[in-house]
Amino acid sequence: MRTIRNPVACGETIRLQHLATRRNLHSHHFSSPLSDKQEISAFGEEGEGDSGDEWVVICDGEEWGRHQTIMLRHVDTDVYLGVTGQQYGRPINGQNEVVGLSRPGVQAKWQTMEGVFINPSQFSDDSRIFHDPSEL
Repeated sequence: MRTIRNPVACGETIRLQHLATRRNLHSHHFSSPLSDKQEISAFGEEGEGDSGDEWVVICDGEEWGRHQTIMLRHVDTDVYLGVTGQQYGRPINGQNEVVGLSRPGVQAKWQTMEGVFINPSQFSDDSRIFHDPSEL
């Protein structure tokens, strides 16, 4: 896994890893049992996975800026990460389903609103961990 030390460039291929489970955002040519759209799941261990974990950042300009609207296109299947807008009673009541959409549109636009944002001056050259998670 590459540790990001510089801003993410528009057009760059990235992997997104869940902080708690350490699994990658993943997709493949399978339909979701809920919506029949392309299934999105979590895959891999500690950043290891396969090409199904790779997403291209689509944004305006040279790099992905905080609060900028972006889209993510799946490398293997060319779908866009999106939401159906439908809420389901299972597996988690009231949650929206994240899916792969065949065309870009409003449901495939994302904006960073919260998360872990690191100042470049806070990077450590000898560690993947920049801060103890309990500090956040």
